[in-house]
Amino acid sequence: MNKHAGPVNGTRTIVVAEDEELIRVFVCQVLIDAGFEVVEVGGADDAVVVLRARARDIHALFTDIHMPGSIDGMALAHLSQRTWPWIALLITSGQARPRTDELPKGSRFLPKPYHPDHVVNHLREMLTA
Repeated sequence: MNKHAGPVNGTRTIVVAEDEELIRVFVCQVLIDAGFEVVEVGGADDAVVVLRARARDIHALFTDIHMPGSIDGMALAHLSQRTWPWIALLITSGQARPRTDELPKGSRFLPKPYHPDHVVNHLREMLTA
């Protein structure tokens, strides 16, 4: 679990839960460059630990669906929506294509492969709504 500070104080904090290290590092750097503070985790179990400890400081969760551990990213997103409803949810997958009714209320799905600008734009839109 790594925490990266963005370039601007008071920025929004995003938890990035992605088990593929190269994708996680890349997305985290894109978000940092966009001015977000990022907490990166390699799976849903680690994300739950971060959310339980820091939920009041977290503004959004960006999670892959398929990850190893006791829960996957979709279960993580549903848990987050039920427990910490103020946290915006952006869900991604290169394999799954969930139906709208399978997604937590208010969340968005972004299929892989995605353009990094789409991640930033979705999160900015969600956090200003």
